[in-house]
Amino acid sequence: MSVNQQDLDPDSSTDMEDVTNAEEELIKECDEMWKDMEECQKKLSLVGTETLTDSNAQLSLLIMQVKCLTAELSQWQKENPEIVPLNEEVLVTLGQEEFQKLRHDLELVLSTLQSKNEKLKEDLEREQQWLEEQQQILESLNVVHSELKNQVVTISESRILDELNTKMHDIKEYKEKLLITLGEFLEDHFPLPDRNVKKKKKKTNIQESTAQLITLHEMLEILLNRLFDVPHDPYVKISDSFWPPYIELLLRNGIALRHPEDPTQIRLEAFHQ
Repeated sequence: MSVNQQDLDPDSSTDMEDVTNAEEELIKECDEMWKDMEECQKKLSLVGTETLTDSNAQLSLLIMQVKCLTAELSQWQKENPEIVPLNEEVLVTLGQEEFQKLRHDLELVLSTLQSKNEKLKEDLEREQQWLEEQQQILESLNVVHSELKNQVVTISESRILDELNTKMHDIKEYKEKLLITLGEFLEDHFPLPDRNVKKKKKKTNIQESTAQLITLHEMLEILLNRLFDVPHDPYVKISDSFWPPYIELLLRNGIALRHPEDPTQIRLEAFHQ
């Protein structure tokens, strides 16, 4: 029995070493598979960050993961565990099958996300194209608006100028008409003194006394021109052509004023001030 035990011990130790080596190789393969899964997961996370950046999208992804894990858990609970022999080939085959299955699932998820990403890119391009079209329309409308605004300003300015010119023309015509009416009134009611001289006077004396006299209309024009041409010194020297009764008439009625220091100068009252 002792010999048989000694003969069996090397075989048992050899089997244990084989199993240990198989386990180490299986662990290495699992580590490599895990690294591949991590790479796929990184790719998925990168794809996800391109399109799903807000909290709602992350929450939806987490809910989907929870549902997948719950479904996988229920599936595992339904299955009956089978005793797998500790054989290297069997373990490698099972690991490869699980890896291929997981890889297939991840590829499906990746393709789904890529298709969604492509669709979102198309929508984004369409929205950008629509935005460019709207910007072009807005620019065109701004140009038309500026042109219309300038046109309105030009029309309004020209209209105002026309109205002012029309008003000035009307005022000039009214002024001329008023001056003509005033001249006719003065000529009718304030003639030269030779018209009111008594018939007893001689004709020669009348011509000598009225040769240098001017009408009241002319006196008012002289005073008015002096008032507006030289407003700082509106006084006019009384000459022999001014008939004294007309001067007294203007002074008494407040139409003219005598110089405070020189009584030989008079000016027209500034009624416009």
